[in-house]
Amino acid sequence: MIDQSQKTSIQSNDRAQHPASVFFRGIAMGAADIVPGVSGGTIAFITGIYFRLLAAINAVPVALFRDLAKGRVRAFWQACDGTFLSALLAGILVSVVTLASAISFALAEYPILIWSFFFGLILASVWHVARQARHYRTALFIPLVVGIGSAWWITTLSAGQLEPSAFTFFAAGAVAICAMILPGISGSFILVIIGMYAPILAAIKSLDIGILLLFMAGCLVGLLSVARLITWAFREYHDHVLALLTGFMIGALNKVWPWKEILSWRTNSSGAQVPLSEVSISPWAFSDLTGLDPQIAVAAAMAITGVMLVLLMEWFGRRYQKTAPLTADNAG
Repeated sequence: MIDQSQKTSIQSNDRAQHPASVFFRGIAMGAADIVPGVSGGTIAFITGIYFRLLAAINAVPVALFRDLAKGRVRAFWQACDGTFLSALLAGILVSVVTLASAISFALAEYPILIWSFFFGLILASVWHVARQARHYRTALFIPLVVGIGSAWWITTLSAGQLEPSAFTFFAAGAVAICAMILPGISGSFILVIIGMYAPILAAIKSLDIGILLLFMAGCLVGLLSVARLITWAFREYHDHVLALLTGFMIGALNKVWPWKEILSWRTNSSGAQVPLSEVSISPWAFSDLTGLDPQIAVAAAMAITGVMLVLLMEWFGRRYQKTAPLTADNAG
């Protein structure tokens, strides 16, 4: 929980984060969150708002009963950093609604180029997160290896298929948001694994309010449950958590590798054939296997663009974050 002095310090140090800049960071987070393999938490992390986000989320349950239940709306808004949260959420929602169809189209029509871009994003994020450790030591090798192995194993799992229902949409939201809030773990990819990515994306495209409300309710429950745990873990085991998250991102690179061999297919709920399991291969093996141009030069350019974009966002985060962006000491 944030005490008053900590909250005042956070708010005064973050005045430079104008709602407009927070809104655009939300747009970047939303765009990342709808792509399997890319984490919105990573975007929040590298743009310097991650721990402010955790602090605001952690404040909600207490302020809900202490202030809002007693009619003190202004106090509730201030306690929860309401302007920050609303600007960020607005950016995320605008991004998800407007970009869902565009990203789906781009992934279908230009898969090598788009996945190369995502590969560059994550690769640069690995470097950014890894260098935030306070003290490098051999003990950090263990969580690093655990993170790499866990993420790599998850990316090799075949996509499942849950039967869409009210409960599964709610549960999918709770599970996905726990992954989305962690840098390096893609909530969208978790949805792919459990077979709920396509139904959720379809609901977004068609603006199915009932399904989206169920999903968002699950997200809310999951978010309030996991944010405090993450904050505690960062406070008590800062470098170990960073090593684990770095490992997650390294392992996740397997998912966004542009050249894949599809081993098996499945029929989705729309009757279309989609990959069930696939394995990463070299661009030359991809060319031999498919007879298609692996587009190596353009793919490399897209990956470099992704790297440069992360570096730009990192600079932007430092420019508008006057306090050290990667500390949980005052996050709740």
